[in-house]
Amino acid sequence: MKRVLTRCLLTASIAGLTAASAAQASTTLRMAHFWPGASGVNQEIFEQWAATLEEESGGELRVEMFPSGTLAKPDSLYEAAANGIADIGATAQGYTAGRFPLSQIVELPGVATTATQGACVLQTLYDEGHLDEEYADTRPLFFFTTGPGGIHTIDTDVQVPSDLEGLRIRRPTAVAGEMLENMGASPVGMPAPDIYTAMQRGVIDGLSFPWEGLKGFRINELVNYHTEVPFYTLIFVATMNQRTYDGLSPEQQAVIDANSGMRWAENAGVVFDRLDVEGKQEARDAGHTIREIENPLEHPDWQQPLQAGIDSYLAELEERGLPGRQVYEAALAASESCAAEQG
Repeated sequence: MKRVLTRCLLTASIAGLTAASAAQASTTLRMAHFWPGASGVNQEIFEQWAATLEEESGGELRVEMFPSGTLAKPDSLYEAAANGIADIGATAQGYTAGRFPLSQIVELPGVATTATQGACVLQTLYDEGHLDEEYADTRPLFFFTTGPGGIHTIDTDVQVPSDLEGLRIRRPTAVAGEMLENMGASPVGMPAPDIYTAMQRGVIDGLSFPWEGLKGFRINELVNYHTEVPFYTLIFVATMNQRTYDGLSPEQQAVIDANSGMRWAENAGVVFDRLDVEGKQEARDAGHTIREIENPLEHPDWQQPLQAGIDSYLAELEERGLPGRQVYEAALAASESCAAEQG
């Protein structure tokens, strides 16, 4: 009887140790971003990325998602990942003014015409080493962008730049804000989650935004006029706390590495491009007025202010001693090669 009891206790002890070992092997990563939990960006990019990590790690890696700025505010998300408040943060670099000046070259008009192309360009610049110093305090996982952002207003039909005179327009970044200001608009800075309430309260008359954002943040409910002219392409990064990464097992690190870089950059781009189509169709279905400016960098009305914005930004980088024009040329070369690969 004692032998039977001893064997039972030994078996239970081994089982307990095995369970404890498995529990210790499982790691939960906190991922923070600013998109709504119900948005396509959260569900089709971040949740899918998290599910892939869990599957490929055999359950050893799990991701707890914190959408809508619940763990850190939109303009603090990068720092939250850098200092460990979040294990992973996804944010727009332009929300931290002046922090990622070379990365924001990809936001300039004409660098990318789709989100898939923009993601490829930005990821390529990082992979080629042009942006290393800007992300030295974290471990970037993948980069991505929106499609080009146009002008969307409540009750003003913007057909030429002078139509923006006096309008309070939400600008996504300082780069786009300068162009808007040069056209007579009054740029107003605010994170994307604050736009809906600001428009409801009459704080702004319109915004510069991609079609995806109009759908994801329900802005199509409030605007009636749309002008497709590329003021910017907003860039994003999903990045990881370096200490968190270093603390993972080699096998877990290998799963993270396998789900970093161009693979997920282009996956994100495909999602954004599809959401752009849906956002534009939503506006059409609502009977909104949509103006499409073809070849805006060659258009007689729009070419000058857009080109002036490009030249001004590159000159500013040169004044800061940064290789702005060199990276811009690299971006244009990547744009061409990315378009060829995706075509």
